[in-house]
Amino acid sequence: MNLKQKDFAKLLNVSVKTVEHWEGTGGMVKGPAAVLLSILRENPQYLEEFEVPEKSLPLRLRYMYEEQLCTVIDVDDSARRVKIKNFVKDPVMCAFGRENHPTYEDYQDFLESRCFPRTRDKMKIALRELNFPFYDPFMIVQKTKGRMAEDNFWIQIER
Repeated sequence: MNLKQKDFAKLLNVSVKTVEHWEGTGGMVKGPAAVLLSILRENPQYLEEFEVPEKSLPLRLRYMYEEQLCTVIDVDDSARRVKIKNFVKDPVMCAFGRENHPTYEDYQDFLESRCFPRTRDKMKIALRELNFPFYDPFMIVQKTKGRMAEDNFWIQIER
């Protein structure tokens, strides 16, 4: 499948040592991993659906549900560009719902949706608790990981 051992192990949710064993001894792949391998051999296009694209813009956000990757969001703030790839089919789990080509304004709205609203009563107290002098959704998401009390979604940011 032209994958590195660590990428192959991650795809199958096994250790690199397990992959090394399979390759080194010709050991049999068993259980759910064998089923997944069989499916991927017959449908190699599925592998592309699971592959995280190379980071193409300066900022990357991973929109997660618990430990499941839902959407990768690449952003260039200076050019006001946004590119995404969804890893789930359910629009409720996707960062931008059914929208596959969000605008920069959609991205800003998304950030604001993952923190307290700018119209919140006693917002200055909340900002003081976060040590922020003003309301900035990106800074709030960066500090809180975009976690909300009522759901299990969160955001990982990488520069």
